[in-house]
Amino acid sequence: MKTYLWNTLTLDAQNAALARPEGLSNEPLLKQVRDIMDAVKTGGDKAVLDFTYDFDDVRLNNLHVPKEALKSAWENLVPNAQDAINIAIENIKKFHTAQIPKNISVETMPGVLCQREARAIEIAGLYIPGGTAPLVSTLLMLAVPAKVAGVNQRIVVTPPAKDGKINQAILAAAHRCAVTDVYACGGAQAIAALAYGTKSIPKCNKIFGPGNAYVTTAKSLAAQEAGGPAIDMPAGPSEAMVVADESANPVFVASDLLSQAEHDTLAQVMCVCSTADIARKVQDAVQEQVKTLPRRNIANQALKFSRFLITPSRTATVEIINRYAPEHLILQIENPRNLVADIHNAGSIFLGPWTPESVGDYASGTNHTLPTFGAARAYSGVTLESFMKYISIQELTRKGLEALGPTVETLATLEGLEAHRRAISLRLETEAP
Repeated sequence: MKTYLWNTLTLDAQNAALARPEGLSNEPLLKQVRDIMDAVKTGGDKAVLDFTYDFDDVRLNNLHVPKEALKSAWENLVPNAQDAINIAIENIKKFHTAQIPKNISVETMPGVLCQREARAIEIAGLYIPGGTAPLVSTLLMLAVPAKVAGVNQRIVVTPPAKDGKINQAILAAAHRCAVTDVYACGGAQAIAALAYGTKSIPKCNKIFGPGNAYVTTAKSLAAQEAGGPAIDMPAGPSEAMVVADESANPVFVASDLLSQAEHDTLAQVMCVCSTADIARKVQDAVQEQVKTLPRRNIANQALKFSRFLITPSRTATVEIINRYAPEHLILQIENPRNLVADIHNAGSIFLGPWTPESVGDYASGTNHTLPTFGAARAYSGVTLESFMKYISIQELTRKGLEALGPTVETLATLEGLEAHRRAISLRLETEAP
């Protein structure tokens, strides 16, 4: 991990220090993803099966995973794993149930009633990464709130292993979360199937879930199409920023950095330190811990994109956080809650030494599907409302229209829209029954 003294950097050098890894989006990738999506749009299931063979090196005859396989996976899961999934589900359910929105009813003026009511989307596509790390936790984070929100069809897609099978823990969690259906496909082809629909896979109203550059690009392209699905957010390779002062335990800080670095070779971790001394201690702890990681090759590759930024200034620290807009922000400093009000751009914040990022990834209750690559400047992570939409309702009495009508007539005239004006005047010229 490179080290920078923040206050000595020019603006251009600061921007370079905060830059994400390259390779998440480029023209050749864009073209390849477009070609995959076009092929699935016209070729349906066959195209998905062919791409599964090309990219996952497995020849399947059927994309659908039987419900019996889900049930069997759950029944054969070891008891402590069942317990862990049950606890995580309960916590996620509690936190997201608390987010159920209330309907609104407001009389904006006498006789003019305006309302807003929430409705669940009808079909949600849930993308669950299953390559080098089958993300059981992502299934929980998407399927539980979707069910709480009342989504009627909760469709899971996840890539198969080379033996053609889905990771058994993913299938077990899918059974426990009562998803509607599971399909064995991943990558851009799975996103295309959710976006366009195939004979097997229903077309979805909205697509959720993180993934690699192919998945992220496919989601973005699908959302741009007229009549295409909505997406939760741009969610690519994982990232974390840890802020550490002299009160921080370097071992804890290093473990949080590595917990993200082991995700993906394009993952990025940043450490903002108050002194060079704490940065050195964390660097030593990172080097010591990475030696024994099973995924150390991935972590070491990710560390090449990672940085130490040193500044004793609280103002500069806040500026760095808000400019970078991290997916995960871990504050291992004295009185971390005092910094929260000034943080405007972050996916999820973890306060203090006893709140590792891992708890949010798995089981505290908050959602771990979060915006990456700076998208936290404009996007939230997945919430219950991500699975909902709102319908506005209005109802006027005759007196309400008499009071509001002249205002509407005037505004319609300003815009030159005569039919709009007449829709008011014709009613007002008619005697009330």
